[in-house]
Amino acid sequence: MRKRAISVAAVAAAVALVVTGCSSSGSGSSSSGSTLTYWASNQGTSLDNDKQVLTPVLDEFTKQTGVKVKLEVIGWNDLQTRIQTAVTSGQGPDVLNIGNTWAASLQATGAFLPYDDANMKAIGGSDKFVKTALETGGAPGKPVTSVPLYGLAYGLYYNKAMFTAAGLQPPATWEDLVADAKKLTNGTQYGFSLAAGSYTENVHFAFINSAQNGGEWFDSKGNPTFVSQANIDGIKRYLDLMQSDKVVATSNAQYDNGVQAVNDFATGKVAMILSQNNADASIVSNGMKNDQYGVVPFPAPADGKKIASFVAGINLSIFKNTKNKDAALKFVKYMTSEDVQSKLGKPYASLPVLNGAKPTFTDNAEEAATFQKIYNDMTKPLPLVAAEDQFENTVGKAMNDMFAKIATGGTVSDSDIKTALTNAQDQVKQSMGG
Repeated sequence: MRKRAISVAAVAAAVALVVTGCSSSGSGSSSSGSTLTYWASNQGTSLDNDKQVLTPVLDEFTKQTGVKVKLEVIGWNDLQTRIQTAVTSGQGPDVLNIGNTWAASLQATGAFLPYDDANMKAIGGSDKFVKTALETGGAPGKPVTSVPLYGLAYGLYYNKAMFTAAGLQPPATWEDLVADAKKLTNGTQYGFSLAAGSYTENVHFAFINSAQNGGEWFDSKGNPTFVSQANIDGIKRYLDLMQSDKVVATSNAQYDNGVQAVNDFATGKVAMILSQNNADASIVSNGMKNDQYGVVPFPAPADGKKIASFVAGINLSIFKNTKNKDAALKFVKYMTSEDVQSKLGKPYASLPVLNGAKPTFTDNAEEAATFQKIYNDMTKPLPLVAAEDQFENTVGKAMNDMFAKIATGGTVSDSDIKTALTNAQDQVKQSMGG
């Protein structure tokens, strides 16, 4: 559920076409008896599983409103292309799911309905949403063109038995985390596991560590500002878990997805991991019960900002040229209602995006409360700029290379990080035409 952003080049090529191709064509003032098309992203174990989960929820919407919903579940490998094609042709669904990091890029096409005051009121008002979650809906200063649907956040999972045996409490600061991880690293286990070969995981933690330092990756005009001391220090802190602290196995440089680190944790090879709350299913499937681990917010340095995650998850958008605007707004209101959020939270291991709503993804009350607090109060959106995907690609892959260097006996210095970030920034500027 941490998905790729729409490419800037594709968006730029699409803009000219959508200005005419996706003009509004009626508000659909009589929604009862109409049919909506809905593209849902793959959130469950398979496309068929999603259909099984969503069909009764959609049937209830039809029962309440008289509006039928034609569902199509689309895998993540295909969704980006399908949306790009719909944007350029003007032939898209009424409502669709997007990865929330796509929001600014898609907003820039002009193809999607802005949630202005009237449209936002029609779905229940902006106050119902978690503030930082709603901020992911588009570029700052403009009406959002997507609203949050499914929430996710990172947490620090720790093995309770290992911590108890070592006489340790879960870490509250970065300094505690490193000290604990060193005590928990021995000949048979490591203190920590990272997906150090995954550019998406790596860039997420470049972002979070920088945010804890007060750093930014783009300025207010959307220009990249990669080469700052806050960004360099944040990356160095993360790399040093493997490099100087030696609490992460060098083999983790080959872990190209988060599941591998989760499996190490669940099978007792490591004491701690950083993962989103949808890791629970993988942990349990490996035989670890949810009372055997605890979760705390990803800790910042003692003098840092208390940011523990970016705002992860899925948003809902409406194509501007829908002929069923009223029905589409009713559908978005329904899908973002507390009842539906509660129903879908368990099968999709998602956090509710609504203020005051209780998470249902786990029956572990303490874990649920921790993740909801992180999501509500300790998150920051990834850069809300059209070049966000280029940031992820360039910085994440540079970190892959740095971890690979460390794993093969090399050293990565501050100046090495600065050089890598300079190169990444130059690539992003070039892709932006600057």
